[in-house]
Amino acid sequence: MTMTTASTWSALKNPAFRKLWAASLVSGTCVAAHDTAATWVMNTLTASPFLISAMSTVASLPFLFFTLPAGALADIVDRKKLLLLMNLWLAIAAAALAVLSWLHLLSTQVVLVAVFLIGVGFAFESPAWTSIIPEIVSTSELPSAATLGGLQLSISGILGPALGRFLLPFIGASSVFAVNAACFLAVIFAIFLWKRTVPQSRRGLESFFDSFVRAIRYVRYAPGIQIVLARNALFALFISAIPALMPVIGLKVLHLNASQLGLLFTSQGVGSVAGAVVIVPWLRARYSSNLLIVIANFLVAIVYVLMALVREPEIFYVVAALAGVGWTLSAAELWVAAQRAMPSWVSGRMNATVIMVSQGALAIGGVIWGSAVTTAGPAYSLLAAAALLLVSLVLAGPLSIDFTGGLNLSPAPVTSSSYKLLYTPKPNDGPVSICVEFNIDRVRAPEFLKLMRDVRLIHLRNGAYRWQLSKDLTVPSTYRLEITVPSWNEHLSQLARMTKFDKDLLERAWSLHVGENLPAERIYLSMNKDLRLPR
Repeated sequence: MTMTTASTWSALKNPAFRKLWAASLVSGTCVAAHDTAATWVMNTLTASPFLISAMSTVASLPFLFFTLPAGALADIVDRKKLLLLMNLWLAIAAAALAVLSWLHLLSTQVVLVAVFLIGVGFAFESPAWTSIIPEIVSTSELPSAATLGGLQLSISGILGPALGRFLLPFIGASSVFAVNAACFLAVIFAIFLWKRTVPQSRRGLESFFDSFVRAIRYVRYAPGIQIVLARNALFALFISAIPALMPVIGLKVLHLNASQLGLLFTSQGVGSVAGAVVIVPWLRARYSSNLLIVIANFLVAIVYVLMALVREPEIFYVVAALAGVGWTLSAAELWVAAQRAMPSWVSGRMNATVIMVSQGALAIGGVIWGSAVTTAGPAYSLLAAAALLLVSLVLAGPLSIDFTGGLNLSPAPVTSSSYKLLYTPKPNDGPVSICVEFNIDRVRAPEFLKLMRDVRLIHLRNGAYRWQLSKDLTVPSTYRLEITVPSWNEHLSQLARMTKFDKDLLERAWSLHVGENLPAERIYLSMNKDLRLPR
């Protein structure tokens, strides 16, 4: 399947994206140097392979616990302010680790706690950061932004370990941690200078709890998001063997020193850059997203076999580069699919959900592969990971992400309703019920019912808590639809949340109504609270 795509670099023509991308590159480089220093410090503090592999698990756990609440925050508070606050948190956490290192107070527990706290900062930052990208770039620039996002991580993965490799012998881990803290301050300055061209939409009376619940409800009634989440979980579960086992093999099997450890991570970054700049655009122009991910996962399985067998450091660096290629190919396509499958009004929460599922699977995978390496050894653990990854590819067909390429989830124009109100209810008045009566030709009834299955999902994920379609027993061609939302404000919000894809599907269902006029539509306000007896 041939795919058309924008240039890898097209998003950099956008000034706002270019500045934030550059700030991310600088910060990511410092973070990668910090991670290299932290891994080396852990190696000097313990001989346990499990504790070294546990660092990747501890880094992922905050995403499992905090990302969904962070996504709710990203949709109801100013994302710019949230990003500023979280980068300040990250700067403080990195600076505290530097101070403890200077005072010679580091232990395995302190390092793991520091890794966890930095993970908390990234967990709260990631949904807001991911959600502002579609706000900054155009739809045509989105694949480029996805590739450049992965490329930024890859370049940071090259420069950061190289910087750590150079600085560790001269200034020590303490100073590397301090440099990372300073880089977070630089990011704060870049975010502060960013000026929005379009104000962030607001949810009105939506509370944090309501926002959180709506995220769960949206996932429940959005099959497309469910597929994206499933593919991200599978990918993360198996790719977690790389961060969990590669440092273990490098430090405990190949006996690399601090400089060589930095070169190992740099090699992986070089592979990621090659994948983002050369391989991803070439494959996108020729194959579907789903097939591209299958190819990437097959490459990762080969990498695991090589990691299990190769014991020459120079060749192992090449294997690490191939790991970077496979990781970048899959991650970039899954990110684009996720952005295409979520509307803007819930993007913060859905990005948080994707991150939470991915990082949760990374954490679980880290525990699995870390435990396996302590019992079966690294070689057998990696061969098992390769075999299981190949078996999981049978799910690529039923869980294909190619459907996201045809979605149009941009907001639809809000049209006036057919009913005329005598007065406007207050925002909290409710529940509110919208009733629609259809007259459907008996021959087209199966087609109508099939469309209404999708209509039901649209209304439920956009705010309705009750949806019912009934058939008139006296006039079999008559159907009555009742949609109930908790309040008048929620009814207005539901209308505003409609996407062009939703609108097109509703119009197809409504077009099956037989008659000169549109289906009869009425709206009701519940009076139950007025019927309660006074005490």
